[in-house]
Amino acid sequence: MASTLTEKILARVAGRARVQAGDELLVKPDFVIAYDFPGYTDVIFKQMREDFGIQRVQDPKRFALFIDHMVPAATPKEEELHIETRQWGRAQDVPVYERKGIGHQVSAELGYATPGAFAVHFDGHISQLGALGTLAIGLRRNLLEAFVQDTVSLRVPATVRIDVTGTLQPGVMARDVFHHLVRVLGPSACAFKVLELGGPVIEAMSIEGRQTVCGQAMFIGATTAIVNPDDKALAYAKGRSRIALEPVCSDPGAAYDRVHTIDVSALEPIVVVPPSPAKTRDLKDYAGLEIHAGYLGSCASGRMEDLRIAAQVLRGRQVAAGVSLNIVPTSQALMSQAAAEGLIQVFSDAGAFVSSPSCDYCFGRIATMSAGQRAVSTGTLNVPGRMGHPDSEIFICNAAVVAASAVEGRIADPRPYL
Repeated sequence: MASTLTEKILARVAGRARVQAGDELLVKPDFVIAYDFPGYTDVIFKQMREDFGIQRVQDPKRFALFIDHMVPAATPKEEELHIETRQWGRAQDVPVYERKGIGHQVSAELGYATPGAFAVHFDGHISQLGALGTLAIGLRRNLLEAFVQDTVSLRVPATVRIDVTGTLQPGVMARDVFHHLVRVLGPSACAFKVLELGGPVIEAMSIEGRQTVCGQAMFIGATTAIVNPDDKALAYAKGRSRIALEPVCSDPGAAYDRVHTIDVSALEPIVVVPPSPAKTRDLKDYAGLEIHAGYLGSCASGRMEDLRIAAQVLRGRQVAAGVSLNIVPTSQALMSQAAAEGLIQVFSDAGAFVSSPSCDYCFGRIATMSAGQRAVSTGTLNVPGRMGHPDSEIFICNAAVVAASAVEGRIADPRPYL
């Protein structure tokens, strides 16, 4: 019988010939990934030891830890958390990746995003590994299960298929495509289901663009998102993949919960207006609104195509007086590439502040806003207080919009600059 990509992956890690939506399984993740954060990894380490009497994880090579929040540490307490993570990793023979960049991106660079693999994390943005055909699910606090035993309990989610058709206009990016899907279908359209993406627009997208779309899956209600691995995905994974797996794809005739076809030919740049990631609006309706800050980065952005288009806008121009523009490449590898291409020089000359990779700008630990200020951002969320004072505002948009708005000091259409 025909199966979806998700069903095939879960059947393999459950040791079954076939599974279908609704089946209750015990599955062994190929990879268990986490970043250290108060209330998560420190609690997991303690519960392993004190509640379960477990001193070591089984099969340490399946695990990976990242230090990508609170980097660099600003208080002794933050550094103590990092010390605990480093010590735990050494004791367990589990790799701890530090100052490499944002873990969701670095996971892909290091080969944890293997086509056909199953990965778990407590953070739902791990879904961006789906760009490479990896089923990557955020288990929140249930990740403890993966640390104390080989398997996790899981109900096979149904799959919603979305085929994105048409041709993107100049200045319209992957970020716009995802939020348009939310606008058309609603923020609960894929609730507790897997979002499987396909169609000509997804096929034409770079791996980076697919990462942006898949990484936001939670904002359409999805458990995760995934793209059937094609030649682009296999080429990216070649030489990186940590395990040898036969890539799999959904079968023709597979049973989907729903199938949608959405044409984006007429799509223009968008903004997601506060206070909700569900409020997608046309950029033109908010053009001219004064801004005070711009942020280009996060696990949803800050990759090369975002950095290149921002540089195209900023080259030979200056960030407007009174506007702070923070540009944060998503990994050290990407920052090095941006430097080699001369992009860092462009950003610096324009008056932007360029930072080493960190999650801290996205969740408001640094570069925070005060009451009444407004930002354009490629971050993940625009809820009140996300980037500082609860009375500040965040407008989510693509990287070109952030750059153009920083130049003009107001929300601006980037297309005249392109």
